[in-house]
Amino acid sequence: MSKGVATRERILEIAEAAVLAKGFGATSIEEVIAEAGLTKSGFFYHFKDKNALAREMLRRYVATNDHLFDEIFARGRALSDDPLQAFLISLKLLAETMADLPSGHPGCLIASICYQERLFDREVRELTAQSVRNWNARFRKILDGIATVYPPREPVDLDDVADMLSCIVDGAIIMSKTLNDPKRLERQIMLFRTLVKLTFAPN
Repeated sequence: MSKGVATRERILEIAEAAVLAKGFGATSIEEVIAEAGLTKSGFFYHFKDKNALAREMLRRYVATNDHLFDEIFARGRALSDDPLQAFLISLKLLAETMADLPSGHPGCLIASICYQERLFDREVRELTAQSVRNWNARFRKILDGIATVYPPREPVDLDDVADMLSCIVDGAIIMSKTLNDPKRLERQIMLFRTLVKLTFAPN
């Protein structure tokens, strides 16, 4: 990794930690510059303004989460050819991954942007929305594969079931931090796993 790339990554790491701790509005470019040990010109060489920083933070955050999902769901498929069992295994792996975070999940950058969307330009807002749509589409594709083999026991909208996983994860992150209960995220994912199992289990 070149020095320039390493510096850029360090800026993004520092900014993400600050934003997840206190939000975008309370995070200044000046404090990021000070923590990174840069001059202002050094910072602006990499990011022309706060929107540019937010865009790259968001792309980095989404790529990290996509990589995590790719790995976890690929492992589930490798462990079972049955689409329902593969998904149930993947959800268990996801719950275990969240449980292994030493201090709980640090927070959701998507939520941080959403709560303060007026601070950002249209491109940042659209990147945020598109990332959520992509995650929901990922889960919907998995559910479609399950439903072709195991029709739902009750009529359900698969779009809503797909959306539910994102809602549960983000909601549980907020609740875990609010109630100082890092294990709550793991439990909520496992509860979603039970719901999926009951919804698609063969008669």
